[in-house]
Amino acid sequence: MRHFIFNGKSFPEGQAVLTPDSRAARYGDGLFETMKLADGKLILADEHFSRLWKGMQLLRFEIPRLFTPEKISGEIFQLAKKNKLTNARIRIAVFRGNGGLYDAENMHPNYTIQAWPLAFGNGQLNNNGLQLGIYRDAAKSCDAFANIKHNNYLPYFMGALFAKENKFNDAVILNQHGRVCDSTIANIFLVKDQTVYTPSLAEGCVAGVLRKVLLQTLPAAGFEIIETEISIEMLKAADEIFLSNSIYNIRWVGGLEDNMYSHAFILKIDAALKQTNAGVFC
Repeated sequence: MRHFIFNGKSFPEGQAVLTPDSRAARYGDGLFETMKLADGKLILADEHFSRLWKGMQLLRFEIPRLFTPEKISGEIFQLAKKNKLTNARIRIAVFRGNGGLYDAENMHPNYTIQAWPLAFGNGQLNNNGLQLGIYRDAAKSCDAFANIKHNNYLPYFMGALFAKENKFNDAVILNQHGRVCDSTIANIFLVKDQTVYTPSLAEGCVAGVLRKVLLQTLPAAGFEIIETEISIEMLKAADEIFLSNSIYNIRWVGGLEDNMYSHAFILKIDAALKQTNAGVFC
């Protein structure tokens, strides 16, 4: 049986640890981080913890002095060992405890850490292109909290449900202006005339850790990349499209609704990324 961690203690998977008064359950009062453990090492750990801590500060958590990235890292490794995992998807959820809308018991972080098996080498470029749809029934707000991975996840959850119902691999999420934001689980990039484009953070997308790596690495490898506004029409007219996240690295898109795409340029990008970031793209 696998285990998870709640506030530093190990519990068997499936055991309840929250009460009906939990602000996490009542209001989605919290945020989360997803990381990859590959061959016993946390990939891009500093970037993930930096984003998590910035998110906690933005949500006005009162962070205890002993609640540190080093503490959480140690518990991740303990959990992986207990679950006999050297390659895993790690999810850290941070949330406030019990209380109503105006009377939280305190502002301290509660947290869970979970780990699921992950095949080593899962970050290899996909053989078959992903099929995407566009989810239009909800919009991502371009507000102060848009770039963090907070628990108010309804547009993404419903987008994922839409994708599953329509047999898509993923769905494009639009922002409040009707422009491309990201997908339900990844940042979006398009290639047009050998230039790479991606929505800017002002467009409401999650500030992806791998997105940051790509923005830093691609120009150094000789690729032009531009952060900008991207309309649905621009996305459909792209030569190629790919997605990025910390678990699967980059994956190319073969179809968006009725539009089909190649991936010859993405193959060049993938080769360059593996050459310069071998420890990340595994």
